[in-house]
Amino acid sequence: MDLSRRSTAIYGFLFVIWLLVVGWQVEEHVRVRDAAEKDLRGRAGVYANFLSATIRGQQFRTSVLQDRLEPVLKALVKTNELARPSELVAIMLLNQAGDAVVSEGDTNVLQADVLQQGEHWGPKVVTFVDPVLGMSLTNSIFVVPRRRDFTNEMRDREFPRPEATTNATEGSTTNGEGTNVNEHREPHREGEMPTPPDDGGPRGPGGRRGGGFRGGGGRPPWLNGMSEEEFKKYAAQRELHGLVLAMSTEKFRGIIIGDLWLRFFIVFFAGVSVAGYGMAWRGVGRSSDLQIRLVRASEMNTHLREMNLAAAGLAHETRNPLNIIRGMAQMLSRQSDATPEIKEKSAAIVNETDKVTAQLNEFINYSRPREIRRVPLALPAAAQEVVRALNFDMEEKKVKLEIKGDAVTVEADQQLFRQMLFNLVLNAVQALEPGGEIQVVTGRKGSEAFLEVRDNGPGVPPEKRKEIFKPYFTTHQKGTGLGLAVVQQIVLAHGWEIECLSNEPKGAVFRITHLKVTA
Repeated sequence: MDLSRRSTAIYGFLFVIWLLVVGWQVEEHVRVRDAAEKDLRGRAGVYANFLSATIRGQQFRTSVLQDRLEPVLKALVKTNELARPSELVAIMLLNQAGDAVVSEGDTNVLQADVLQQGEHWGPKVVTFVDPVLGMSLTNSIFVVPRRRDFTNEMRDREFPRPEATTNATEGSTTNGEGTNVNEHREPHREGEMPTPPDDGGPRGPGGRRGGGFRGGGGRPPWLNGMSEEEFKKYAAQRELHGLVLAMSTEKFRGIIIGDLWLRFFIVFFAGVSVAGYGMAWRGVGRSSDLQIRLVRASEMNTHLREMNLAAAGLAHETRNPLNIIRGMAQMLSRQSDATPEIKEKSAAIVNETDKVTAQLNEFINYSRPREIRRVPLALPAAAQEVVRALNFDMEEKKVKLEIKGDAVTVEADQQLFRQMLFNLVLNAVQALEPGGEIQVVTGRKGSEAFLEVRDNGPGVPPEKRKEIFKPYFTTHQKGTGLGLAVVQQIVLAHGWEIECLSNEPKGAVFRITHLKVTA
């Protein structure tokens, strides 16, 4: 009982250890996943910082040319030098309304419902939506359309200058107060940023007027001709307010799946180890239980040996009084004045005494320890000696006996082997009707030999073929029930095997196998 409780405690302890390993691996997987997400966010931050620096570097006053910005975006989403796709799937610069001002890559992965602040994880793509520069209408960056579309004519048509008068004699334009607003200038070359008008205000750093320096606030000088409402409409369309990065999660998923497999194998082998320790402890428990049983069996065996010796001694001592009784009965029957009745009763006493003596002899023979002294023994010759010993019994019942098979020599105790074969043949003779037949067959299979005793008698029912080797079990009226028990005892002492089979078409076969053949 104590061992059972201890085993339960050990199994519970091992299971708790396995659960701790599982929890540890789950925690480690979460840590790896968080690290992979952090790394992906970091790379997205690198892209955002690079793009922000590029916009600042290409900024002229408060504007960035679209045809200078697009090659940078294409370079970020194109395949690398190893022809592997970039993890950056798509880039989108948003205006105040959340519409795309400039975009590059597979923008189909950018759904309208994910263009919100923060990050959005999908099965294959993660979307980062972040502000670019914290821009407002007082500190704006505008994306100017492509140069070929932005000419003086388009500018004057879409964004007319303030109303002015032209001085024909001096070739200048003045406002209503006669102030020179726009001196004569050469028209700008195509592809160059248009020169803003000189509003006569104070000059800022670098000699520029109107505070139009890099990073400055307000509207571009060439948009001063717009009304406030028109400027707000233009700003809503072309002013940068947000950045969207769509990055592939293929590498991230590869890291996660690889780590999952690693954690699975760790948990699996931890489970195998725990199961192994549990089975080992179970084996130790069973071994301890078997040792206890062996000790008890050894004690019981010792007790049975002592009882066996006592019973054998008692049987041996009982034979002496039986012999005396037998002798006195014979003396009474031989007296001259003995009546026929006395002679008859004396003969009955002698017969019963002989039966008891035979049973005692069988019991003493069964209880005797078997000490095997192996010598080379020829099976046909040993069978012939047994046949000569039982010749009278076989002639009395007119039984025919035949010895056939291979001339095989085996290692066996000569006296015990003859006693074994004697009991088997005598058992067959007792089972046969007058005129029956017996065969003693010897043979060889490889390095082993076998011996069979066959008869054509009534045979042994299948349900009794294992019971007939038990002590005092007999199917004959005159049998003692110890003959086949002694046979099995001798067989087991030699390390052989014996079995009872049916002999077709009728009869029984007692087969002894695993006899060791000698040269």
